[in-house]
Amino acid sequence: MTVAVNLNPHHGRAGRHPTRAQLDHLSGHDDPGSFGRMFPGLPGLHVDDDKLMALAEAMMDDGGQTDDNKAIPTGFTYLGQFVDHDITLDLTSLGDKMRDPTAVRNFRSPALDLDSVYGRGPDGSPHLYARDPATGQPTPKLLIGHNITVGFGNVTGEFRNDLPRSPEGQALIGDHRNDENLIVAQTHLAFLKFHNKVVDLLAAQGVEGRALFQEARQIVTWHYQWIVLHDYLDRLAGPGAAERILHDGRKFYRFKKMPYMPVEFSGAAYRLGHSMVRQDYDYNRVFPNATFDLLFGFTGLSGRILGELAPEPPPAAPLPVSHLPSNWIIDWRRFYEIEAGRSPQASRKLDPMLAEELHRLPGGGGNLAFRNLRRGVQMGLPSGQMVAEAMGIVNRITADEIATGPDGAVAAQHGLHTQTPLWYYILKEAQVKSGGARLGPVGATIVAEVLVGLVHGDHQSYLWQRGPGWKPTLPSAQPGDFTMADLLRLVDDINPIGDG
Repeated sequence: MTVAVNLNPHHGRAGRHPTRAQLDHLSGHDDPGSFGRMFPGLPGLHVDDDKLMALAEAMMDDGGQTDDNKAIPTGFTYLGQFVDHDITLDLTSLGDKMRDPTAVRNFRSPALDLDSVYGRGPDGSPHLYARDPATGQPTPKLLIGHNITVGFGNVTGEFRNDLPRSPEGQALIGDHRNDENLIVAQTHLAFLKFHNKVVDLLAAQGVEGRALFQEARQIVTWHYQWIVLHDYLDRLAGPGAAERILHDGRKFYRFKKMPYMPVEFSGAAYRLGHSMVRQDYDYNRVFPNATFDLLFGFTGLSGRILGELAPEPPPAAPLPVSHLPSNWIIDWRRFYEIEAGRSPQASRKLDPMLAEELHRLPGGGGNLAFRNLRRGVQMGLPSGQMVAEAMGIVNRITADEIATGPDGAVAAQHGLHTQTPLWYYILKEAQVKSGGARLGPVGATIVAEVLVGLVHGDHQSYLWQRGPGWKPTLPSAQPGDFTMADLLRLVDDINPIGDG
């Protein structure tokens, strides 16, 4: 059955929404492509720091296996981070946010367009692209880095499974943040290789010249958008979330000219990924229990890839190295449902509890739970109850439900069960409504409307260029669909170091 989709980016079916003039008034800004508010009329929730810290400290996970969310393989935790870096980049000071968060410029385009991968293309960002050795000019392919060979783990051979790097060890990529932990760095690498694979497929069909890059980027971007809306979002918000919003229209995330980045999304709802982070990871055959610290250690932004050649590092402590050691190349089978009969490790449940490592971030980063709660207050975010009421949610969570569990008891002690910070409310809602398997109504609505809206507001997206009937065209396990597992199978670099 084909779902009818309205390609007008402002409305759903006729008669279902306010007039254009009303929506313009409600938006509260001229959609400059920066940050804005979905609910501009709601007052911000003020909470003292001592209360926020008490709640944050109560949000520490004990690391039990009952916290596994088997509905969402753990790879999606870091695909979510990759998506976040593709759509938001805030380079302003906290003081600027406190003065007016809606005036803060987003230095990343608010679209699922992979500008974090492509930069400004071969002409504008030539340092991201491989060069033709004969002419010295950029080619349609993206640069891929190499690994340093180490003996530990019996990993032998030459590998090209690192981000491209400068002599100083800095990743040559469109967004430096994708080199801050190892799993998101390997995710970025997978997209570099995905693009290069599509270039090869098109070249084999006779496409050449400038059209080769342009067509490859279009195909890659459209399949990425499909993955986000139909593989990732369905797991977070429930099956068919994107189709429902495209059919019925966006009710709360509206814009006039171009999408903006709502602070309710960036400062609260989309920080759901922090709840999904595990304490340690079954990373590959060499490191089946990689700690969270090590995932930061073998990077250029947060770790010890500094462009300095060093003796072979021991199996644990990362010493300064010039590139990613070959025994730290990821085994994607442990992160996505790639092989039949093999279950990947699960992400953590969507609930208010965060892994212990996130309460003491590497490099003196502090308590992430407290940082998120405090940022929400500083950005003037309304309470979860205010947003639920503005949305007209009937079956909303009650104060008694928020007060459940050790974290809820602390929330109630400080009066935060009746007027609750939005980020905490969304995580508690997921715990109460689905046992942590997926988001509840407030969180699901914000995340789904924004992700769909970012694709809908991009006139180069598949929704505009091909319409609602477009289906993925690349090889996949199920024709007409395309998942992150399909992308990795197409790249055919699933477990480069083998099973040993």
